[in-house]
Amino acid sequence: MAVPVIDFSKLNGEERAKTMAQIANGCEEWGFFQLINHGIPEELLERVKKVASEFYKLEREENFKNSKSVKLLSDLVEKKSSEKLEHADWEDVITLLDDNEWPEKTPGFRETMAKYRAELKKLAEKVMEVMDENLGLTKGYIKKALNGGDGDNAFFGTKVSHYPPCPHPGLVKGLRAHTDAGGVILLLQDDKVGGLQMLKDGQWIDVQPLPNAIVINTGDQIEVLSNGRYKSCWHRVLATPDGNRRSIASFYNPSFKATICPAPQLVEKEDQQVNQTYPKFVFGDYMSVYAEQKFLPKEPRFQAVRAM
Repeated sequence: MAVPVIDFSKLNGEERAKTMAQIANGCEEWGFFQLINHGIPEELLERVKKVASEFYKLEREENFKNSKSVKLLSDLVEKKSSEKLEHADWEDVITLLDDNEWPEKTPGFRETMAKYRAELKKLAEKVMEVMDENLGLTKGYIKKALNGGDGDNAFFGTKVSHYPPCPHPGLVKGLRAHTDAGGVILLLQDDKVGGLQMLKDGQWIDVQPLPNAIVINTGDQIEVLSNGRYKSCWHRVLATPDGNRRSIASFYNPSFKATICPAPQLVEKEDQQVNQTYPKFVFGDYMSVYAEQKFLPKEPRFQAVRAM
C-alpha cells in the first residue's frame, strides 16, 4: 500500500477529469497524497534543501546536542528502565512567519525561503480550488473560509524541522502521532531519509520519500469545512539511528479570527440539529484547545470547542 502520487500538471490537459478524481480519492480515502509536476521550479527546491541543511549545521546542531530531548533520553537510558520517552520529540524545529524573526547567519536562507513560501502559498490555493470543485462548492470557498472573508488574513507558517540520528530510536518518536490543526499542509520531505508514517485503516504506512514531490495532507479545519468528507489523518515521524531527516512543512491555516463550520451545501437537512458532528467555532478558540490536546484523540477537541 503506497500513498497516492498524482501528476498535478495533468489538471490542464485531457486527463483533467481523471486527475480531479485522483485528488478526490487522495482527500477522501487517504488524507495524504504526493504531488509531482506541481509547478514549483526544481532549481528553487534544490536551493531550499541546501539552505535548510546548511542552516541546521551552522545554527542548530550544537543547540540540539544540549536540548531537553537529548537530556531526557540520556537520563532514561541511564536509569535502565523499560520506559519510553512519551512526552518529548526527537526533533529540532523553527517556524517561519511573515512577521517573526528569521535566521540571519546562513547565506541565502531568507531570500530562498521567502521565495519558496510565496510559491507554496500559490500552490496551496490551487489545491484548495480543486477541493472546492470536487466538493461542489463555489470556486474560492475554502480560501475565503480560511481567510475569514475576502482579505489575505490566513495564517501561513513554515516549520523547518530536522530529525537527527537517534542513538535509541526505539525509546522516542521523532514526532508523536497527531492530526494537524489547520487547513492544507504542504511538505517538502527528505529525498532519502524516511520516517514519516500515516495511519490508514488501522495500519501505519510509510510516506515514501520522492525527490522534489510536495506531500499534501488535510488538517482538522478541512475535515470540518467538508463536513467529514475529507478527514484529517493521523501521522507521526519515527526516530532513526542514521541520517538527519530534513522536513519543511508549510501550513495554510485559518486566520485566528475566522469562523469555521461545515459548508451549508454539505450538511444534510436532517443533520442540521444541535448535535451535528462539527460545531461552528472561531479558529483561535480551537487552537487554544489543540495546544493542550495535540497528541490526544481529535473528537473531544470538537466537543470542547462546541462548549466554548
